[in-house]
Amino acid sequence: MTASEDQAKFYRQTLDITRKQIEELNAEIEEELAKVKERLADLQAKKNAAKQMYDGACKFLGLENDLEKAEEPEA
Repeated sequence: MTASEDQAKFYRQTLDITRKQIEELNAEIEEELAKVKERLADLQAKKNAAKQMYDGACKFLGLENDLEKAEEPEA
């Protein structure tokens, strides 16, 4: 069974429309990923700053930094 000219036109239009939708969704996904990566980097920087403050307070008080010990990989 061969497609009529109208059917072929319909499916070509469907291909074009869905291709554009996929491209737009891919672009939107990339934008959202960039936002997430930026947010993660910001949170990591804040965490590192807080860890430095915690370490400084431990040293000032003469205490062992229990956070460093908890984050050390086990051998």
